[in-house]
Amino acid sequence: MLIIPAIDLKDGQCVRLRQGRMEDSTVFSDDPVAMAGRWVEQGARRLHLVDLNGAFAGEPVNGGVVKAIAAKYPDLPIQIGGGIRTAETISAYLDAGVEYVIIGTKAVEEPDFVTEMCKRFAGHIIVGIDAKAGQVATDGWAEVSSVKAIDLARRFALDGVSAIVYTDIDRDGMMQGVNVEATVAMAQASPIPVIASGGITNMDDIYRLQAVAEEGILGAITGRAIYEGTLDVQAAQAFCDQA
Repeated sequence: MLIIPAIDLKDGQCVRLRQGRMEDSTVFSDDPVAMAGRWVEQGARRLHLVDLNGAFAGEPVNGGVVKAIAAKYPDLPIQIGGGIRTAETISAYLDAGVEYVIIGTKAVEEPDFVTEMCKRFAGHIIVGIDAKAGQVATDGWAEVSSVKAIDLARRFALDGVSAIVYTDIDRDGMMQGVNVEATVAMAQASPIPVIASGGITNMDDIYRLQAVAEEGILGAITGRAIYEGTLDVQAAQAFCDQA
């Protein structure tokens, strides 16, 4: 299981939100490229980047920062989400050295788009499923749809999606522990590997996720915990490797 540090980008800075609220953000660095380097030094094998402004705008806003990180660390797999709604955006990110693009809102509004992008950019498409009480949220989590998270995962089961990033919005940034049960249910719903996100606080969460990793859990995204020091990236990855 991979421990995946998150770098959330807002106005060119590295921030963390609570439950996805843009007005409730904490700035951790004004140099996201240097922050990426910090996690690389601690042994991160993948980075999770989010263009928060882009998620609301519906198009990349912090794309320059993303491309700068990809250029600085060309051998590091990077996954990017936020504002990815067109084939042109996906192509531009992949050309810049990003390994995976995360389709979220568009996956709900136009699922056939995911199917088509998986054919066009095989092996590079991740679906982001952000859920509030089991229902999928879109547009930077500002809207909650009538679509059930598990049903959306099943829709893409045979499309060639590389992974699903499953985020429990109620726990995201709240340091209240990961929702293991919902993550396992998501992993069992389709053959697509799941990356857990939201609420990871300390090693107890890593222990709990690793214990069920064989259900299809590929990794765990962590943000506030590693910035506030309640989780050590290097120690967490070492435990997962040993397990």
